Amino acid sequence: MSQSGSSLTGWFAPSHVTAGFIAVLVGYTSSAAIVFQAAHAANASPAQIASWLCALGIGMGATCIGLSLYFKSPVLTAWSTPGAALLATSLSGVSMSEATGVFIFSSSLLLIVGFLGWFDRLMKYIPKSLASAMLAGVLLRFGVSVFAELANSVVIVGTMLLVYLLAKRWVPRYAVPLTLLAGMLTAAGSGQMHWGEASLQFAQLEFVRPSFSISTLIGVGIPLFLVTMASQNLPGVVVLRANGYDLPVSPIIGWTGLTGLVLAPFGGFSFNLAAITAAICMSPDADPDPGRRYWASVWAGVFYLALGLLGATVVSVFAVFPHSLIVAIAGIALLGVIGNSLSDSLVHAPGREAALLTFLVTASGVSLLGIGSAFWGLVVGLSAHVLSKSK
Repeated sequence: MSQSGSSLTGWFAPSHVTAGFIAVLVGYTSSAAIVFQAAHAANASPAQIASWLCALGIGMGATCIGLSLYFKSPVLTAWSTPGAALLATSLSGVSMSEATGVFIFSSSLLLIVGFLGWFDRLMKYIPKSLASAMLAGVLLRFGVSVFAELANSVVIVGTMLLVYLLAKRWVPRYAVPLTLLAGMLTAAGSGQMHWGEASLQFAQLEFVRPSFSISTLIGVGIPLFLVTMASQNLPGVVVLRANGYDLPVSPIIGWTGLTGLVLAPFGGFSFNLAAITAAICMSPDADPDPGRRYWASVWAGVFYLALGLLGATVVSVFAVFPHSLIVAIAGIALLGVIGNSLSDSLVHAPGREAALLTFLVTASGVSLLGIGSAFWGLVVGLSAHVLSKSK
């Protein structure tokens, strides 16, 4: 084989393309609905939602391609799914300009922590059990909503739950995409898919001038930063290390923060290391040679860019779905995260009470001084943690 032919197969191997496509498919089908709920919470217009998806696609695509080629390792980035869930529960009553200020603030913190090398140091001050408890409290509403919606749409939601349980038993990697497909087929069979809403169109970035509110930055911005760090970047680092990729993590986090800072005014609320989808690009199925698996992440970046440019099309496709389907797929996709978060928060008896308090306060939705429950949950949990250590 000629050298040019060998180079071609190096980056265009079918296994690389397939792994990259599956990673993006799983990422979108498992959490795009949550991003929609976050945008709706901020009263975003359809054009602004399309801009969110465009900015997120561009950011993920650029960082996947750039970081993977630079480090010659499969560095897969993603939007912060727990962060989107936090926004969906915290942005009610917050203007789009204030929401944009939150995105800029959180991404700036990621940039600072990353480029100054503070990642490991900062995480030592936030016990993992408390971060997990806060995340579980934020996500609880999504899990409960699945079963609340079951009463309104027994056939669609019931079918999706059944398919999810069966798929988790036999093909766990594809459980969420198969659940979404089952929901779509069931909704179509009952005449609840609004096909006239779908159209092929390119998205345009829509600039939103940011404004900054101290209470919103504290109540939403700091929890968004902490959730992204503890629930996305930390697992992402674990996946990299477990697969033998010992990369300098802080610069990667710094670049994701910079990307978020640039794209925040257009709806790029947060970028971080991926974990579950990253594992797809790091598996032997992507390439038997670990040194060439980064091409799978490069191809994932290409697909992210394509979907970003078609953000308006994605918005129109989601407009086809009935409300019950969107609520169900968002909650079902987060069941594993909720379970893992609860398990991690309560596994150790010495810190269990502090974690439980964090979970309960966060899940309560209480707002004090204009600051949301996620922040107060962490404050109460940290206070209990410090007092228990001072005995």
